[in-house]
Amino acid sequence: MNIQFNQVMPFPLASINHGTDSIWGNSAKLESGKKILLNASSGKGKSTFSMTVFGIRKDYDGTILYDGRDIKTFSVDEWVEIRQRKISTVFQDLQLFHKLTVAENLQLKNHLTDFKSEQEIKNMLAELEIDHKWNDPCGLLSMGQQQRVAIVRSLCQPFNWLILDEPFSHLDERNSLRCLSMIDAECTRQQAGFVLTSLDDDSRFSYDYELKL
Repeated sequence: MNIQFNQVMPFPLASINHGTDSIWGNSAKLESGKKILLNASSGKGKSTFSMTVFGIRKDYDGTILYDGRDIKTFSVDEWVEIRQRKISTVFQDLQLFHKLTVAENLQLKNHLTDFKSEQEIKNMLAELEIDHKWNDPCGLLSMGQQQRVAIVRSLCQPFNWLILDEPFSHLDERNSLRCLSMIDAECTRQQAGFVLTSLDDDSRFSYDYELKL
């Protein structure tokens, strides 16, 4: 699924100067299956991008097209299908249920499509060294542990695109690389693309191309 931005300008960002290479106010395409770094300084709209492309925010001029169709025309039922099977995301604030356990947070997501087995989910947690947190409430985890849970949760569904808003901000280099490897492997398995937002250039991974805000 290709995603096209045509002269998109979020209302809260309209007073900010954006470069000629910025997604905002220009044309840009997220090409199906590509692995993309979205580079932007603080305040340029990384979280706005994530929430806008996911259809949560509609306060913008211009058009965003999924395979040629304006996303503002999608019905509620179409968005439910898209968010279950087409686009997955890790928001900057993670949006975990803090009173629920790690297992419950992951199972809630996975049960929507029964995409992964319980053992596959546990294997992903083990790869990120948090499998021992299975029965712990998410609110008791460190921010780095919560980020890893949110990343695993995002992989518990089929998708064409994975949108990641600064997903490694509380992780050290070792854990960031482990997460990147897992994300890359799952996207390759699903022939999907991902967009990873970052405050600066990221040389830890060979992205297909870079976009800017």
